[in-house]
Amino acid sequence: MSAPTASASAVADLPVLAEVVRSGFVEGHHRGSLVILAADGGVDFALGTPERSVFPRSSNKPMQATAVLRTGLDLDGAFLALAAASHSAETFHLDAVRKILASADLDESALQTPPSLSLDEEEAEAWIRAGGQRERILMDCSGKHAAMLAACVRNGWDTASYLAEDHPVQVEARAALEELSGESVAAVGVDGCGAPLMAISLIGLARAFRAHVLADPGTPQRRVADAMRAHPEYVAGTRRIDTWLMRAVPGAMAKMGAESVQAVALPDGRALAFKIDDGAKRALGPVLAAALRRMGVTTEDDTLSRIAASPLLGGGLPVGEVRAAF
Repeated sequence: MSAPTASASAVADLPVLAEVVRSGFVEGHHRGSLVILAADGGVDFALGTPERSVFPRSSNKPMQATAVLRTGLDLDGAFLALAAASHSAETFHLDAVRKILASADLDESALQTPPSLSLDEEEAEAWIRAGGQRERILMDCSGKHAAMLAACVRNGWDTASYLAEDHPVQVEARAALEELSGESVAAVGVDGCGAPLMAISLIGLARAFRAHVLADPGTPQRRVADAMRAHPEYVAGTRRIDTWLMRAVPGAMAKMGAESVQAVALPDGRALAFKIDDGAKRALGPVLAAALRRMGVTTEDDTLSRIAASPLLGGGLPVGEVRAAF
């Protein structure tokens, strides 16, 4: 048997954030890193290695939305929330994407998102039943791409190359991320939507979210935070965790990312960020709910329980769950 690689050893050293329990038997684990910031921005609680760089994936979108405002693009309300969204391609999402594009005299053909179906299984099934197929506008990042394209038109920048790392809109996105996180970008990759993807630490990610909610009213980052919190259904969708959380916790700003990344900032400056190392979506809700409860967050309804629910089925019936381990 070959010796484990350094990266495999590092993963094995990460703490278990969630465990998989079937019929009372623990059959698996999800490891990762997590950080909770106090109201003053200091680290209040940490698990794993939150100081190490990760790709935050779509949790970077609020910073990218801040960047398009800094280029001079005038977006507000639901349209600005959509610029920071991983939407579910519900009808109201698609209508808003088309309106952002139309404001710049563009249409869906300008989008360079990969053809896709909705992230929401119900929406995707309904689309297929109606005879639909994968389209670029259905991709969850099409709102962000529409905003980037509109920023290009507003500034006279090339729209064909808007996803290039050295394009002005992407240079501004990097600058916003570095400023708000207080870190230099550690690596640049390509996100699932084709846009440049920039790595920072989970601590930096939490600080960037905190910077949005604490910014002065009227600043680009505060406008993004306010739009997301006022229009949470545009940030995610009717049946999505980010929407539920922002509706139930006044002043919270939340954004998930692929590979099981999540960041949240509360209006008093507290914030959290985590990543499940294996990217398992089923662990995100239980870990998020446990982290929020550790921060003392409560809701008047059952939202935290809904977020935490990750049942395992046997014969079509619940026989277990994925549950937080801290």
